[in-house]
Amino acid sequence: MLSRSSAATLRRLPLAVNTTRVGTLFQTSFVRNKVTLPDLDWDFGELEPYISGQINELHYTKHHQTYVNGFNTAVEQLQDLSEKLSKDPTPALSREILQVEQNLKFHGGGYTNHCIFWKNLIPEKNGGGELPKDSALAKAIKEQYGSLDPLISSTNATLAGVQGSGWAWIVKNLDNGGKLEVVKTMNQDTVTGNKIPLVAIDAWEHAYYLQYQNKKVDYFKAIWNVINWKEAARRYDTEGI
Repeated sequence: MLSRSSAATLRRLPLAVNTTRVGTLFQTSFVRNKVTLPDLDWDFGELEPYISGQINELHYTKHHQTYVNGFNTAVEQLQDLSEKLSKDPTPALSREILQVEQNLKFHGGGYTNHCIFWKNLIPEKNGGGELPKDSALAKAIKEQYGSLDPLISSTNATLAGVQGSGWAWIVKNLDNGGKLEVVKTMNQDTVTGNKIPLVAIDAWEHAYYLQYQNKKVDYFKAIWNVINWKEAARRYDTEGI
């Protein structure tokens, strides 16, 4: 377990660092930025007893870091292969690009999903689990579900229906008049387009197994005590910005 000071140091990692200038196909130059782990708003142990500090530490420093590294690698490979393809357009290069694009989707989704996930969590002592009563989100929940509990029940049912690894999301669907919906994605697929993610819940085993083992339903119930509804309400108002 990291000390409080070590955890704080990790949380101060910048969002985008390491820039290198490379040539483009048009003989100009651009800055290749690499993504890094986002800042956390809390120490690893502050979500206990609902999510253990050990899980948060491993989840953040190992699993999320893997997606960061994989995404950066895939971006660089795709840029390099695209330049090669412009000079030598062969089926072999096309196949390589297709493989890299699969890696880009997987690791890019893992990076993005976890950035949303961490922001969706807050210690109970700081308002975890509390829906801002006067928010537009609270009004929408009341109109569609009557209260918060049925929305939570619907999301938990969706989580329980994730076979293998995936995510459950509460989204604002702009294609449906801005109504709330509960959806799931598999593996590291993410919600895109006009479905604005408000709450993301990780259903991968690495998010709960050290603490809850095979009782993932208990994890799904517990996590609502540290959900950052204030952040969800902000995303509802700004439509994800």
